[in-house]
Order: sequence, then structure tokens, then C-alpha cells
Amino acid sequence: MKKYNSYLSIGLLCIVVLGCNPPQTDKLTTNWTDKVNADQPLPEYPRPALVRADWQNLNGRWDYAILPIKEAMPTQWQGKIVVPFPVESQLSGVEKQVGKDSTLWYRRQFTVNKSIGEKRYLLHFGASDWRTEVFLNGKQVGIHEGGYTGFSFDITPFLRGGEEMLTVKVWDPTDDGKQARGKQVKKPEGIYYTPVTGIWQTVWIEEVPETHIESYHVETAIDQSLVTIIPTVAQPTAADGLSLRISFQGKTVLDTAFSKVKEMVVPIKQANLWSPDTPSLYDFELAIVRNGQPLDQIRGYFGMRKIQIAKDEYGIYRMFLNNKPLFQYGPLDQGYWPDGIYTAPTEEALLSDIKTMKDIGFNMVRKHVKVEPQRWYYHCDKLGLIVWQDMPSGYGEIVPVKDHDHSIDSNWMDLHYEDVNRNQEEEEGFRNEWEAIIRQHINHPSICVWVPFNESWGQFKTNEILQWTKTLDPTRIVNGPSGWIDRGAGEMRDYHLYGDRLQMLPLEKNRALVIGEFGGLGYASPGHTYAKDAWSYQGFKHPADLQKAYADLLQKVNDLKQQGFAAAVYTQLTDVETEINGLITYDRKQLKIPADTLKRLHEKLIR
Repeated sequence: MKKYNSYLSIGLLCIVVLGCNPPQTDKLTTNWTDKVNADQPLPEYPRPALVRADWQNLNGRWDYAILPIKEAMPTQWQGKIVVPFPVESQLSGVEKQVGKDSTLWYRRQFTVNKSIGEKRYLLHFGASDWRTEVFLNGKQVGIHEGGYTGFSFDITPFLRGGEEMLTVKVWDPTDDGKQARGKQVKKPEGIYYTPVTGIWQTVWIEEVPETHIESYHVETAIDQSLVTIIPTVAQPTAADGLSLRISFQGKTVLDTAFSKVKEMVVPIKQANLWSPDTPSLYDFELAIVRNGQPLDQIRGYFGMRKIQIAKDEYGIYRMFLNNKPLFQYGPLDQGYWPDGIYTAPTEEALLSDIKTMKDIGFNMVRKHVKVEPQRWYYHCDKLGLIVWQDMPSGYGEIVPVKDHDHSIDSNWMDLHYEDVNRNQEEEEGFRNEWEAIIRQHINHPSICVWVPFNESWGQFKTNEILQWTKTLDPTRIVNGPSGWIDRGAGEMRDYHLYGDRLQMLPLEKNRALVIGEFGGLGYASPGHTYAKDAWSYQGFKHPADLQKAYADLLQKVNDLKQQGFAAAVYTQLTDVETEINGLITYDRKQLKIPADTLKRLHEKLIR
């Protein structure tokens, strides 16, 4: 990380190292660590926005081996690993780092019923970091690169009947590469954390007919009371049509059919709109129909909502939800766990953070340089929590201009750095993964903002990437970038304002003004810390002092809101490894400020 000291020092001006922390226990655990069933972890259907009845969960105990990168498929295995927990995590049962000079191998057996007609069998991975090769019965099925997107392979031609042998090989360069990796590093410290290698989301098999629904895209138009559903169908024929039934709270609002496989535009009269206060969702059943019979059927849902940047009655650009200005306030959420690292131990744990955010009065969360499993966004959809979704950072060397004035009046965040130098392969890797993230999460109504870049981390062709993101999804706001280096594009001017930099800045002529990060108030809660040496942007020794400082900060934010800021993101939801600036301890066992106090402060700010 020596390459980045020039700009990290700017971002960490306010860090206070607290020497009063209690020593770390051997392993920091959560209330759900002991509830994990290692034979059947995370048994829930992993894709709640596109559900089928016929599927098989492959999570559980697999064989594993870590070998030098040049060695072939193992003939001997080193033990068992609990999938889908990363190999570095407690819950994997392994707790080993892999590194760029080694590969991680997995193996398990399974069976499917191959005797049923023209069925196809799809093998799905929720996510695996980073380069994943899949073999079935000794033959290569396919390769996927990327650590944050789901991928699938049709394994039907490779099945032999009876016991099938699945083998997976993963290589991950972590911070020795320029691929998207968020905050993973070989040697965790400061704002960077333990790496994640290999499978870290659910693996499952799905049984489908040859002609089946691969995906769908939904767009809602509340001003016209319309919803558009665009299915992508594999192997359609001229004889195929569609049936669509939409319901709200169990009551059918529309039941219709189409003679062809095509885009469906249907009315939703007197629509119940989705918002944090009323997270209304419509359920639907979509089927391919052939000769009057359903051939393939899925279940999904959507929310009727509209997000945009527009001028308020005073001519100030604000964030509008459903044609009304809404001040968005929520925490930076990095999605790390002391027992599972990237992977929450159970569904209850995954849901707990979202419920806590709602219970204490947040209406938004910024998912910071990480992408969550689909079920996390589903719970945000259900409970009504707006999401700003970051692209996980990729890095590269950047060069600052010398002798630049760092004062706030000269926009110290916007030091003129050269773009990161990416070759064509690296640029394609970034674009492919970011586009896949957008495509795979585009139907979640909770996601309202895309954040392609955080600060100067890996920025290249910044304005071009922002504009391209908007073409991928014109229905959402594109933030560009969050923090420095701003280059005048995007729909929001996003400042990171820690410490005494939390002050009013010039209004923009065509963008909303937002605080993408601020706060970082720290308290080392005895018995709930991960490391002996921990830090925050501003530290406190007593909870009462923390509470007062937080209330004072929010009063400043409220003043800035009146002057023109449209949203704010507090650093952060939970402690993470050596960081103790969370409102919640890393083990999720303690809220550092009483919930009723937080709710009162937050509701005053939002309303």
C-alpha cells in the first residue's frame, strides 16, 4: 500500500489511535457464530427476485486443498471447508490465507435426477473471488473472473448420472492485482482488512426446461401508472407465449397473457408506491406458455418508485423520491463479519443489520466498496431502506500534482491526479464487472444510487465511466465520484468531510450537494473489540461523550441540510477489524448509543 500514502494521508488526517482498548480475545464471535449448521449453512433460496421450485443447495462441507499455482488438480486433499464461508474466515473451518502464488481447490459430490425429459441443469455461484475454474467429472465446464458477481454454467452435457464430482479451482491476487477487491489486503491494517479468497456466496443447482426464463428487467413509471417487464428467454419458439399475474398483499391486481415472448407493458392503477415509510412491493408470477400449458414459471416482485435529482421550491437541487424531496441519511456499511468476513453467518445475522438501521431511524445506507448477496437487497426492499451501491474499488498508481493548496476553499478533495493507468484488459475487467453488478441488481427498488468510484481509488476515464453507467441504467442516480477527485460529472457533488471540514460548500449549478462520508467517531467498547490497537477519526473514552459528540455533529448536518446539502452518510454502521468508529460493535452485540436516542436524532434530521 506504499503507493497510496500520498492521498491516504489526506483522508486520515483526523485518525486518533486509542491505546485504552482491551486485548483481543482469541476469536471475536457474533450471536450467530454457534448457530451455523456446517452441513447446511445458509439454506435459504439465494435469489428471491427470481424464484423457482426445483433447486438444490450445495452449501456445506467440501474437500479443500491449497497448492502452489503451477500444480495440477489435487490427488490428495488437506481437509474440509464449509462453503460458502471464505477460506480465511473462522466459519470456513480453515482460517488460512492463499495469496497470488497459490490456488485454492474445492471438491464435492452431488446427484441429480437426469432421467426427466429435456431438462437442463444450471450450476450457480453467488460469488467467488477471483478467477474461478469449474470442472465436472474431470472436464472443464467454464471460467469466471470477478469477485462480486454471480455466474452460471449449463452442466447438462457434463453429467454422467449417479454420483457427480464437482471440482473448483480459484486464484486470487488480492492486492497484488488491479482487479476489483474493495478493502482486501494481504496485511490488514488501518482502513484495509482481511482478504477473501474463493467461494463466499451460495452455490446451487437449478433444474429448468430447455426453453426457460434466464432473467428479467423491470422498469416502473409512476407518473404513467405503468410497469414494464422485459424477460430474457433461452431457446424460445414461435409457439411460445407468456402469462403474467401481478398481486399486491395477496390480492390479484392484474392477470393477463401474451401470445408471444416479448416486452410486457401493463398498467398498475392507483399504485402503492415504494418508499422507506411504505415499502410496498408487488408480487408476480411469470410463465412461458406453450400449447396452453406452462413450460417454465418463476416468481418475482417489484416496487413502484421514482428517484431523481430535481430543484426544490427554492431552486436548490435535492434528491426526490416519488416526486417529493427527501433528505437521505444513513451509514457507511462495509458488510464485514468477525466470523465470516464477507459472509454473514446466518440469514438472521444478514437481516439484523438492516433491521437495526430501520429501528434507529435511518432511511438510507451506502454499501461501501462491496456487493452483498441478493438476499441482503431483498431485505432492504422489504423493510424500506434506500441503498447507494458502490463499485468495489480496484487500484493502481496515481500521481498528485506538487505544491497544491490543500485548503477547503480551494477544494482540497480535488487535487489534480493523473488517471490510473489501466491497460485494455484491466479496463475491460472493470467494465465487465461493474456492468454485471448493475444488471444483476437492477430490479431491486431499494437501490437508488450507483457509485462507480470511491475517492481517487482506481479512477480512470472518470466522466466517461459515469456517463456510461447512466446509459446502463437511466432510472437511477449516478454519483460521481464519492469524495475526491471530482471532475464535474455525475448527478451529485459528493464531499467527504471529516472533523472540522464539516461545513457548507458552494451549491452546484446542475448537481445535488451531498456528504458521502463524515463522522468516524470512535469508542472502544470493552470486551467487544477485534484488536489491541484500534483507531477512529475522533476517539472517546466514555459512551456519554460519544453520544454528545454525535448529537452535535447531527445538528451541524441539519444546518447544512437547510443550506442545501441533500444527503449525508455517517462513518459508519459497525466497527470493522481495527476500526472502532461504528455505531455498533463488530460482534453486533452492542449499540454504542441508545436506540431511542439515535431514532429521535435521525428522525429530526430526516423530517
